[in-house]
Amino acid sequence: MNETPPPQPGIPEGIDTTVPSPARLYDYYLGGKNNYAVDREMGDRIMQALPETRQSAVANRMFLVRAVDYLCEQGIDQFVDIGSGLPTQDPVHEVARRHHPRARVVYVDHDPAVRVHAEALLAGDPELTGVVQADLLDPEAIYTHPELTSRIDLDRPVGLLMLAVLHFVTDDREPHALLRRHLGFLAPGSHLAITHAESDTHPERADYASKAYRASSGNLRVRTREEIKGLFADVEPVPPGVVHLADWRPRDDQPHYTSEQVSGLAGVARWDGPPQG
Repeated sequence: MNETPPPQPGIPEGIDTTVPSPARLYDYYLGGKNNYAVDREMGDRIMQALPETRQSAVANRMFLVRAVDYLCEQGIDQFVDIGSGLPTQDPVHEVARRHHPRARVVYVDHDPAVRVHAEALLAGDPELTGVVQADLLDPEAIYTHPELTSRIDLDRPVGLLMLAVLHFVTDDREPHALLRRHLGFLAPGSHLAITHAESDTHPERADYASKAYRASSGNLRVRTREEIKGLFADVEPVPPGVVHLADWRPRDDQPHYTSEQVSGLAGVARWDGPPQG
């Protein structure tokens, strides 16, 4: 029987350093230090084969800033960031508090490394920020968790962020139905932000990435543009709709990447509750 080996000295319990982690890989792409040799080895192989990988991670992070800015301008002052990954530059709570000094944020990830590092980072802000170690596939566990319910008022609109995480939900897990379950916990007027790797621009690169991630703790399912747009079936995308990652409300103070330079679609949508009747 395979068991997670005991933690090495200085490595928190529950963190497996023998298998690459998508969260730690993303941290490595962004130039972070919360990763291990196994992550760096796999990350280097992927970036050598797919040079756009690092730029895609950066573009995804820049979209996060634009999306949170937009949501704050709509009056949203509480956020749930699912698949948040490891703490890095411009985390959600810092961006949101440029608009709303008392903005509340809960970070959610199933990777224990995220919980350990995020708890350390947020230790001085227990009232307004929280960390939940839970799986995207179990919405009930997320939205009933005390770390969330003590900070997020689910009777008020929420900004739900699912950035670069739904492509780790395979088809047998029914991502569209899973999204409906998440939305069912949210009040009308909430908003959903999604980024997702796409396969139309370079199918061969998408295929390589999918195969490479089989060696990690998460299976990658890169989807077509139409499949990604289908994830927004129950919500109303705001202009400009579901578009290339860098084309969602671009700003002059951020570099712009073409679809040749980065891979992914992005969109923000409003949730007004389930259809009536």
